[in-house]
Amino acid sequence: MSRKLEGAAKRLSAYVGEDEAYNGKSLYQALVEQARIQGCSGATALRGMVGFGASSREVEKHGLRMSTDCPVLVSVIDDPVRITALAEVWAAMLPAGLITVEDVSVVLYCGDEDECGHLEGA
Repeated sequence: MSRKLEGAAKRLSAYVGEDEAYNGKSLYQALVEQARIQGCSGATALRGMVGFGASSREVEKHGLRMSTDCPVLVSVIDDPVRITALAEVWAAMLPAGLITVEDVSVVLYCGDEDECGHLEGA
């Protein structure tokens, strides 16, 4: 059974390069693993198709300037205390990138239909 999470919460997001590494593994994977270690409700890593940032390496292709390694967004939504603690850990792990914290409102968080209170077959 998952931990209860609803109402006011925070979203922690880290924007990193796909090719960045941390202790022998991809940085985005290390960030997700750290969220699990810290006891967060969940984490997601999304790969961007194209992007650029403060330290992007760019190449010319079809008249467009695009990064040579795609951006990855790692995001965690949890209670404010847990997000504040995780943000400090992530900040120490990032050699470069962007970390943001935003206020969010959780409407629904559950692992299966029974936890959500939905009736089976409804």
